[in-house]
Amino acid sequence: MSKLHEAFAEAKAENRAALIGYLPAGFPTVPGAIDAITAMVENGVDIVEIGLPYSDPLMDGPTIQAAVDQSLRQGTTIRDVLETVRAVALTGAPTLVMSYWNPIERFGVDAFAGELAAAGGTGVITPDLTPEEAGDWIAASDAAGIDRVFLVAPSSTLGRIEIVSSMTTGFLYAASLMGVTGVQSVSQAAPALVERSRPYAKVPIAVGLGVSTAEQAAQVATYADGVIVGSAFVRLLLDAATPAQGVAAVGKLAAELAVGVRRTA
Repeated sequence: MSKLHEAFAEAKAENRAALIGYLPAGFPTVPGAIDAITAMVENGVDIVEIGLPYSDPLMDGPTIQAAVDQSLRQGTTIRDVLETVRAVALTGAPTLVMSYWNPIERFGVDAFAGELAAAGGTGVITPDLTPEEAGDWIAASDAAGIDRVFLVAPSSTLGRIEIVSSMTTGFLYAASLMGVTGVQSVSQAAPALVERSRPYAKVPIAVGLGVSTAEQAAQVATYADGVIVGSAFVRLLLDAATPAQGVAAVGKLAAELAVGVRRTA
């Protein structure tokens, strides 16, 4: 059982969903991102997604795009992402990278998988990589012993869900809507998507896109194994007057969300 699966198992044993937090590496700075993510973990985030900044983020809404743009302008590199993983992994939280495929391919598929594992990373979420085109990544991630996370959406057919589920080893990422991150509500299609995916999923199912409050986290926790929150954390850092205030704000939100995912207990 991987460290990622252990986190889901621990949450399940407590009769709750796992809380998954996302933040781009290098935002607001490389050390600032590490400080903010550490605060998230200290206040109840179970699993961490670290975004690899990319210039063409198709799935990201304006909030995350603003953070990614700032990170890129400051020169954040894949090496910085790996160092962020290394630092965050020391918190004990399973640490994944969320990345579009192009940066990984340019870095070198085998090299990225191996260096991520060496840094303590537990897996990678690849939102724009389809299982049919993932042969190199499947081989590399298997060799490095890290988990793969693929996505399903409300438009996914049962056949598509079956294919994606068969290639996913970490958790199945259920995008709650057809669109980008940053929306203020969870799509009503999310429960049905999770229900349709259950017969095929061999791993936990986590819902992302639209969760920003404890109430929404509690709602999603009634039917999903994991609740993913990203834009809400990013927005707090964008709006903060100082880095210290930003860290305090994301810690406070993490604590509120942690209470939310436990309301089903």
